[in-house]
Amino acid sequence: MSERILRGRILSFHREPVGPGDDDAFTYHEDGGLWIRDGMIAGCGSFDVVSQRAGVFDVIDHRPNLILPGFIDPHIHFPQVQVVASWGEQLLDWLRDYTFPEEMRFADPDHAARMAGAFFDLLTAHGTTTAVAYCAAHPNSAQAFFAEAHRRNMRMAGGKVMMDRNAPEGLIDTAQSGYDDSKALIGEWHGRGRLHYAITPRFAITSTPSQLAAAGALVAEFPDCYMQTHLSENHDEIAETLRLYPDARNYLDVYDTHGLLGEKALLGHCIHLEDREIARLAETGSHPVFCPTSNLFLGSGLFDDAGLRARGIVNAIATDIGGGTSFSMLQTLNEGYKVLQMQRQQTHPYRAFHWITRGNALALGLEDRIGTLDEGTEADVVVLNARATPEMKLRYETVETLAEELFLLMILGDDRAVAQTYVAGAPMKAPA
Repeated sequence: MSERILRGRILSFHREPVGPGDDDAFTYHEDGGLWIRDGMIAGCGSFDVVSQRAGVFDVIDHRPNLILPGFIDPHIHFPQVQVVASWGEQLLDWLRDYTFPEEMRFADPDHAARMAGAFFDLLTAHGTTTAVAYCAAHPNSAQAFFAEAHRRNMRMAGGKVMMDRNAPEGLIDTAQSGYDDSKALIGEWHGRGRLHYAITPRFAITSTPSQLAAAGALVAEFPDCYMQTHLSENHDEIAETLRLYPDARNYLDVYDTHGLLGEKALLGHCIHLEDREIARLAETGSHPVFCPTSNLFLGSGLFDDAGLRARGIVNAIATDIGGGTSFSMLQTLNEGYKVLQMQRQQTHPYRAFHWITRGNALALGLEDRIGTLDEGTEADVVVLNARATPEMKLRYETVETLAEELFLLMILGDDRAVAQTYVAGAPMKAPA
């Protein structure tokens, strides 16, 4: 039996904060203890109480750092780790000139395996313990992704991209092969260890109606799998989608008529939505995913978080590597804060940190397993140092409240502020 206690300042949310003064939305222990046993959280509370209850002598002292649930990134592209920081064009040009050529390299199993190791190193270095990833069209890219995630015992979701048109010849599948390959991957990996499969039609432009029908058939056959795709990121994308699907009432209708919506649906971007589309997202329980660094980098537009939330929609927030420009969920909050500020929507740091932990877990339907530090949940944990860089240390001298510290972390923090990341209780980050 493996047991240890992490000691530090512990913060965990049990509901979404409704405002700056909503201290009842979270539990905070100034001198806390997190008891980890066999990869699970066996207790959480004040250090004196937890240590006495546990009787465990292996104590890792992280004081004065903050201990939180590990970050969750629900929209990221595994094959794009070497696309990040490619000179900016807009979406469709960027896909053609950078993304598709790079993803073709993942036909090579050795390259895919090497990139998988680097990908997961980067995630854990930035405090991310769960992600939902797009793999390449080649099944072996998903094999490499799942094998590495399983080796590290990480709670991960992913899927082979289904795309049978409007891409290079070496990157496309067919409606039948996309269905067959996805079904085989589901059989091999979904539910194995801490893994989930995400049925992944890339987006309407790169899938024929036959392929979207095949994706819908998979959703019907495997309702506990996720479904991920892209929606209304760019005006040209929307126009091209409606040209390819002339009978659709709107972009969302393309996915709706093929049975792709529902509580397991994760729809990247969702920037330029019609009112009818918003109503249908709410009705089906589908989840828009806000990708602020990508939306700014590609000039796509501004996500209306408050407007969607007012309709009862649960939004997620994600990096969208490699259109996104940072693996850091802290920097994702930084840019998200600015996007929402431009629309007079304020994001208090309490809500921001709820969003990248329990909030994203809610969107994934995994709040009973990850996203909190509740007893009985999985011990995916991040330790944050708000004094990690000279500028952070200088600013920290004037910090007086927990909210101010969290805001400092989300504006100036990155991987350097991540002192340690634990996956199922195991430390994953080498000392700086």
